[in-house]
Amino acid sequence: MSYAQKLEELITKSVIPDINDRLDEIFEEIADSKEAGEDAKEEIEELREFKADLQDVLNDIKSGDIEEDECKELIDDILEAQNESDEDDFGFKEE
Repeated sequence: MSYAQKLEELITKSVIPDINDRLDEIFEEIADSKEAGEDAKEEIEELREFKADLQDVLNDIKSGDIEEDECKELIDDILEAQNESDEDDFGFKEE
């Protein structure tokens, strides 16, 4: 499997679903509190921008406009970020 295929799989099966799950959590928190704080609004915007960037990467993969070494770097960056996010609570404190 090429790095491009691995990257596509990682993005579509892990990263984007994680982003969607986090967005759902934020919207549930907003619904519960009946208001969106600045932190929540900012996080929503960041997640949406990140998701759009990932869609651009997927388009580049499909069109062959991305090099294998760039795919490997992105895979490494994503895996590192996922490992860090396991320890991160996305800025929300658990009560």
